Amino acid sequence: MKYAVLLGDGMADWAVESLAGRPAGIRKDPNMDRIAREGTLGLIDTVPKGLKPGSDVAILSVLGYDPEVCYTGAGP
Repeated sequence: MKYAVLLGDGMADWAVESLAGRPAGIRKDPNMDRIAREGTLGLIDTVPKGLKPGSDVAILSVLGYDPEVCYTGAGP
């Protein structure tokens, strides 16, 4: 079985009053709608306690690396 992991980094946004409280980035996206409808969705905590909650740390975890051991900063 093959898997595709889609990491929607940066897809979340703040609600905007003029958009009826929806995020500013909301738009019609049939491909993302299909993935959500037909895929398996869930939430996981990818940032170990004590580390800065950011994309760099979270992506290391998702890829199977231990950020407490491997994380050397955002640049690398």
